[in-house]
Amino acid sequence: MRILVVSDTHGDKQTLHRVILSQPSSQVIIHLGDGQDDIEDEKFLYPEKMFLQVRGNCDWGCALPPVGQIQLENRKIFYTHGNLYNVKYGLDEIKLAARLQKADIVLFGHTHVPYTEYEKGLYFMNPGSLRGANATYGILDLVPQGVVTNLIQVK
Repeated sequence: MRILVVSDTHGDKQTLHRVILSQPSSQVIIHLGDGQDDIEDEKFLYPEKMFLQVRGNCDWGCALPPVGQIQLENRKIFYTHGNLYNVKYGLDEIKLAARLQKADIVLFGHTHVPYTEYEKGLYFMNPGSLRGANATYGILDLVPQGVVTNLIQVK
């Protein structure tokens, strides 16, 4: 299963649309906040895809949840924007939260800095920001052999 992971679109609907078009095999799209309305058109264009979303610190007055969890391909994914876990100052809080949730994978944004790591049975990914000259996104492949994380720069 391929999962497209995006964050911090901040109104850049065109880049979001181009990225979704560039990843046709993605079955799930997870938006990690700061762009609550940016993905609405895509939901109508791709009704066959599963869309998951959380609110970010710039999604004022938003009814989206601050965190989400889902079990896909026998792996528990914990996802959030990251501001509630102070990820700009380190990953200790989000690591603890993910481990308390017994997650296999933790996804977060907020810092606009792409990042991926594997530590003691836990995969981490921050896809970076999908806005601006250095826009990036993440691909998460869940395969029988394991988990593969990739960070991709938008061209």
